[in-house]
Amino acid sequence: MTTAQTAPPAGAATAGDGRIAALDVLRGFALCGILLANVKPIANSGDVLGPTSESAPGILHMLVDQRFFPIFSVLFGVGFTLLLDKAGSRAVLLRRMLALLMIGLAHLLLLWRGDVLTAYATVGLVVLLPSTWLPRRVVAVLSGILIVLSVTVLGGWYSLIPGLLLLGSALTRYGVTAGLDRHSRVPAILGAVFVAGAVPASLLQWQAAQADPDGRLFRITYPLAGLLTAGAYVCALLLLLRTPLRRPLAAVFTPLGRMALTNYLSATVLVLTVAGLVGDLDRRPTAMVVVTAAVILSVQWVWSALWLRRFRQGPLEWLWRWVTWAHRPPLIRRPVSAET
Repeated sequence: MTTAQTAPPAGAATAGDGRIAALDVLRGFALCGILLANVKPIANSGDVLGPTSESAPGILHMLVDQRFFPIFSVLFGVGFTLLLDKAGSRAVLLRRMLALLMIGLAHLLLLWRGDVLTAYATVGLVVLLPSTWLPRRVVAVLSGILIVLSVTVLGGWYSLIPGLLLLGSALTRYGVTAGLDRHSRVPAILGAVFVAGAVPASLLQWQAAQADPDGRLFRITYPLAGLLTAGAYVCALLLLLRTPLRRPLAAVFTPLGRMALTNYLSATVLVLTVAGLVGDLDRRPTAMVVVTAAVILSVQWVWSALWLRRFRQGPLEWLWRWVTWAHRPPLIRRPVSAET
């Protein structure tokens, strides 16, 4: 069996360096939502974000919490499998996951206990890497089993990561990823299904949070509503990418998505800085959280856009790539005339 069983088809929308353009947009979009969800937990002395009935539940809780983390997790599995298809060597992936584990542990121990990179790296080593020896249909079935088990028994959150990473891998190995922004009918149908499921699941989550936030109903509806809403968000964004809004959406989200690792880690530093200046950021109203996230994302967008004009990758992405391939990759962009 081949490792990834896929190759981007001719005509797939790609960035200038062969990247699938829709993935960068989705990654940047997910990064924005993750920051919104993480502002208070980061400010709250580094506590891990978890299910809570705080604000019983507020607008961010219903629209943001657990809604963007699944998107980012699936995209991690996608990126892992695309790299395997390109590298053709599991040693490359092993180095990549070990490097990410070191980065995540530094983030976890020095800045914030809610770091997710450590979990991604661990699952990548324990689940994703061994799954490359399995047929893609087995990976797809296993991802579904793990996701259902997480929602119905384990309460979601980090227990969702193995299934979501395998889902991203399966989607890539079946060729779905390569055609993300080339179709409208499938995202429209799936989006309608996700919305039809997300609305009642979210209402049940709301009721369960008010009645018994520690009860079994809440522990099931919370991750379920999050997964369904995340699916609706992705389908909506993919449909918008098929409209004239494609260019402005790409302009907003692509720089953030292309420097996702750098921006994810720097966001922690920026939130802690803001919390140190204003104090008790974790107790501020929702409007303050939104403003804080908007300011941080604006700063990150500016430096990402400016950086990528001159450099091929973000600084941490470049270092991570260096370790992954065991040789120093080019960083500075060549003049356009030299590349053509």
